[in-house]
Order: sequence, then structure tokens, then C-alpha cells
Amino acid sequence: MSQRRLQNPIAPNLTAPSRTCKRDRCKMTRFLPLLTASLIALAAPMVLPGPGLAQENLFAPRLVINDQAVTEFEFQQRRLFLQLLRAPGDLDKVALDGLVDDRLRMQEAKRYKITLKEDDVRKGMEEFASRANLSADEFVKALGQAGVEPETFRDFVTSGLVWREIARGKFANYAKVSDEEIDRVIEAETRKMALTIAVSELIIPAQPGQEDEALDLARRLSREIRSEGAFASAVAKYSAAASRQRGGRLDPMPMANLPPQISSVVLPLAPGQVSPPVPIPGGVALFQLRSITEGKPTDAAPVEVEYARLTLPTESAAQMAMVQTKAQTCKDIYGLLPGLPAEQLVVEKAAMSAIPADTGLTLARMDPGESVIRARGTAQELLMLCSRAPVSETPVDREGLRVRLVNQKMEKMADQYLARLKADAIIRTP
Repeated sequence: MSQRRLQNPIAPNLTAPSRTCKRDRCKMTRFLPLLTASLIALAAPMVLPGPGLAQENLFAPRLVINDQAVTEFEFQQRRLFLQLLRAPGDLDKVALDGLVDDRLRMQEAKRYKITLKEDDVRKGMEEFASRANLSADEFVKALGQAGVEPETFRDFVTSGLVWREIARGKFANYAKVSDEEIDRVIEAETRKMALTIAVSELIIPAQPGQEDEALDLARRLSREIRSEGAFASAVAKYSAAASRQRGGRLDPMPMANLPPQISSVVLPLAPGQVSPPVPIPGGVALFQLRSITEGKPTDAAPVEVEYARLTLPTESAAQMAMVQTKAQTCKDIYGLLPGLPAEQLVVEKAAMSAIPADTGLTLARMDPGESVIRARGTAQELLMLCSRAPVSETPVDREGLRVRLVNQKMEKMADQYLARLKADAIIRTP
């Protein structure tokens, strides 16, 4: 499937502000808005604050970023906005950090001469408001009743939108995703479905403003704990979870039941090891892996595999060994042995339940790109696993996966770029 690419209407090429945009650099893969650095999910309903904003010195500079001020009014508005969204953490710090990031984003937008159409801003506001099941006008009205000016919301969304355009222009040509990367994601999802995991949890609560202390404690415990007994002792002393009475032990569960941010830190662990800290709303979590077991065949999701079978005479052992050494994917075999008769190189796709038992058992132990050589009478057979995927009534959306992976790469690049801008910026208190 070919990758869909769209013209960037606002920031086609940001590698240098003065260069003329070339056609092939003005196209990019369509991706979801890169607002994650500045948007906070509306996971809870709004709550109205208590007293209104202070009325004196509202327009005095609170902070200056590269000679551009953030006023006390902007700070109080952002803090109130975050309070209404029930943002976690120290709201003073989160609000000020967010305003610094927004100033840097908008300064970059000015440097690259990026401007937004009114329709684009409106769509961004509608998208954000929809997370609270409101229209943009309803959302603005609710904010206004709580003391937040419409411009505060608009500026918040605008900085995220221009940052998306900057990310498009600077990183679209570098955030490529190969077919092999997509195959690995599909393979990982398949393996998670077939695994049963047993873990223990330790939830360290953190009151607003105490997040750093909780994180430091979690890091220390992660380094020091070396046994299930030590983990259980730490649970008894620090954990606020309901599992505290059981030493933190959770019942075994399918790996797919865990949220991705947890399964990704648990899966690499060996039994007895403790995960790195995982920030969660209101605290920090640690997990100790007790065991990972393969699920029973009846428990595992149906799996479909694509595999290659190369058959050569026994006297062609050197040629077969060459193919096994050099072929990294099933497609490579065609290039290594061009012109083979069709019956000697066969690529098949089938559900595991439809594959002969001996072949299925061999494939089950393999990762995509791995191969084995098997004797077949007077011939040798090279068996290579091309891909593995869960069987679904609808085809795997490879293009959707590609877009998601491109988004992730671009978001990471954009975060690193913003961190460099902040490190180079002159940020001072008046």
C-alpha cells in the first residue's frame, strides 16, 4: 500500500527560513495534530474555582523569554484554565512551564513566517472542546463563567497548531516508517495477546506539589528492591493501592489487558525485577514481574502467518547457507536467487490452524525474518517467517499504523527540538 502524502499548506519546508519550498519537500504523511505537548486530556468534568483573579499588577511581567514577557494576567489565566481541566501536579509550575513553551513555539512560528487561517484555529478549538462533549462556543462560555477569557483558550490552541506546522516542515522528511517497523508492531501486538502476566504493584501517592518527592522515592525503591519479600515490605510501608493487603499481588492477566504505558515497562523485565517508575494521576507506580507464561492455545487470539518455503537439492547446501545468512526478509530471497522455478520458492499466508503441525510449531518459535533449514528427503527446505498478525474480520490497517508511527517519531523530534530551544533561550525574572 502506498503512503498517502499531502501538501503542507502553511509550513511546507522549515529546514531554513529563507529557502524556496521544493515540491518533493512540501509533501508529507497526514498525521494527527501534534498537540500533545500543550494539550491536557479532559478526563474529568469542569469544576468552578473559588475567588476571582487578583486585580492589581495583572499586566506586570512575570517572566521574560528572549525579551518577550509573560504577564501576571497570562499566568493567572493559564493557571485557572489548568485548574478547570483538573490538570495534575503543581499548577504554578505547570502553568509557567506551559507559557514558556508557548512563547518559544510562537517565536519559532514568527521566525518561519507561519500564520494560521481563522478556519484552522476554529477547527482546533472545536476539536479540543469536543473532548468535553461541547462545541467551541459552549466550551468558551463555560470557561468565561469561571473567569477564563476566550483569548486564553484561543492562544492555548494556536500555539499547539503552529507547533504542528513547524513539526511538519522540519521533521516530515525524516520521520519515515518502513514496512519492517509496521510488521514488528503487528508482531508485538500478537505476542502480547498470547501472554499471561503476573505482577505486583506499589502505588506511591503524591499530593499536589509533592510529585518530585514521590518520584525520587520510587526511583530509589526500583534500584534497591531485589526480591518479592522486599517488594512486599515496601508495599506495606508505602503503597496506597487496594492490593496493599495482598503484598501488592495482582491476579494473573492477559498482557493485552495492561495499558500500553505499563506493559511496555513490564515486558522487558525478568521475574523478580522491578520496573522504572511510571507516573500516574495522583502518584507514581512501580511493578514487579512475578512471571510471564505463554497462553494456552484456546486462550490465544487466532493468528495468521505469512511464510516462505525455499526448496533446493541437498548438494546445494552452500547456496542454501548463503541465503540463510544474507536474507533478512522473505523478499530478499527473490533477489539472492533470481529466476527460481515457482515450485521451489513458495510464499504462503494462512491461519496457524490451517498449517501442518510440524511447520506451525516451527513458525511459532520464530520472529519475522528468522529462518531454519530442514531436511526433506533428497532436498533441503529453508523455512522463513515473513510476518505474523492477529486474524481479524477486517484487514490490518497498515496505513493507519504507519501514520501512528510517523506521528510518534515526529512528536519525539519536536519535543527534542523544543528542549533545545528552551536550553538556548534567555529566560529571566524581571
